[in-house]
Formats: sequence, C-alpha cells, structure tokens
Amino acid sequence: MTNLSNQTVLKTENLNVFYGFNLAVRDVTLDIPINKVVAFIGPSGCGKSTVLRCFNRMNDLIPSARIDGTITYHGKDIYTKKVDPVDLRSRIGMVFQKPNPFPKSIYENIAFGARLNGFTGDMNELVEMSLKKASVWDETKDKLNQSGLALSGGQQQRLCIARTIAVKPDVILMDEPCAALDPISTLKIEELIHELKKDYTIVIVTHNMQQASRVSDLTAFYNAEATEKGGKVGYLVEYDDTEKVFHNPAQEATRDYVSGRFG
Repeated sequence: MTNLSNQTVLKTENLNVFYGFNLAVRDVTLDIPINKVVAFIGPSGCGKSTVLRCFNRMNDLIPSARIDGTITYHGKDIYTKKVDPVDLRSRIGMVFQKPNPFPKSIYENIAFGARLNGFTGDMNELVEMSLKKASVWDETKDKLNQSGLALSGGQQQRLCIARTIAVKPDVILMDEPCAALDPISTLKIEELIHELKKDYTIVIVTHNMQQASRVSDLTAFYNAEATEKGGKVGYLVEYDDTEKVFHNPAQEATRDYVSGRFG
C-alpha cells in the first residue's frame, strides 16, 4: 500500500465488531494523526484491544470475528479484498503484551521478518539500526548470536519493538507493552515511545492511566455496558487531546474513570 503523507493515518467510521452474533464494540469513529501517540484507556472488556487489532486485521485470525463500518489506512479501506493482510501488517506493526521473541538469535529475530519481506540491503546495518532505534543495541551488540530468549523481560520487549521496526512500518500498535515489565523496564519503554514518534505513528492500549498521560498526545476513553444476554458491549466515550481528557473531560464517565471513581 502506498505510504502517503496524509495528516490522518488511520480512520474508523461507525466501526462495529462482532464475535459470532455478539456485538463486542459498537459505533467507534476516530482519526489517528501522523506521528502522534494515541492511548486507548478504559476498564477491562471495553473493546480497547479489539479495536486495536482491527487496525492490522489481527482479528481476521479469529474465525467468528467480523466488522461493520470502515477502517481506512492513508485513505484506503483496509478490509477490501484487494488488501493483503500480510502486507498490511508490514506497514502496521504490532507489539504484544507479553514479550514474544522468536526462539532464535538476537540477530535472527531482526533479520527473519525483514528477509521474509524481501529485504535485500545490508542486513548487518538493518539489524544495528533497528536495535539502536529500539534502545537495545548497547545491551545486545556483543551477543547478537545468543538467543533472544536469554534477555531480560524489558530487553525482550525492546527486541520485539526492534523486530517490528526492521520491516519498516509507519504505524506501531502496542497492546499493553509494559504489562509484564518491572517499573525500570517500563520507564525505558516509555522513553522509547517518545523517541519513536518522530518516525512512527503509535497506538497504545494501556490499563495504566499515568502511563497514558505521560506518553500520549491523544487519549480515547472506552467504556462498556451490559447486554441483555449477560455480555458486554464496548463503546468510545471520549476522544481528545490527552491533557483535556485527563484534566477537563467533556463526559462525566471519563471524569469518574480518570479520577479513579470506577474501573
């Protein structure tokens, strides 16, 4: 897909996500601007990760999942038959909650995906650049042939970010990337996010409101309501500049959540 320099990178309009006959998320409309960090916050089960996974069609891997509405990437509908999900995922990378390096060397963790995507340049240079951009080069440069699984949890997560960077995306999705990490490793990831937004658009799901307020430019607050069948439907309550969402929210539900009254 062509990487245009539109102001809006990703856009959802009236997005509904279903698992089988159950509506999981309803009527989400939002724009993700270029080179910004957007945080998704809200209580468990409100659809934050579900919406995030729609952006690179990870929900396609769940047989019962389907969507209504539209999601566009640089103005193009990503759910048309013309779009190859594998190609899409090389443009819109994903970092998961639990660090998941490949059971390969640190070097091969970076090189593997790039090679798969047809990279024919200087691999040593790409590996170094990716590890440097993910702030993990200094800790790994002398042990590139050692297993990525031998690194600490925080280093593994930065290795996974480096692996994502290596395939040259322009969007990085992060699904609670610090949930399994200690406070020092979390701080390093947060500092890294600040650096990465110079080159990438980042969407992060986080349960940590302090983290959302520290790292993001815009915040989307989701909530959920019970259905007659005993399930939950998530919906977008408010989406605005992070400063406004945390200090002067338009909705009472947002105010209650960010002040800790529920959630």
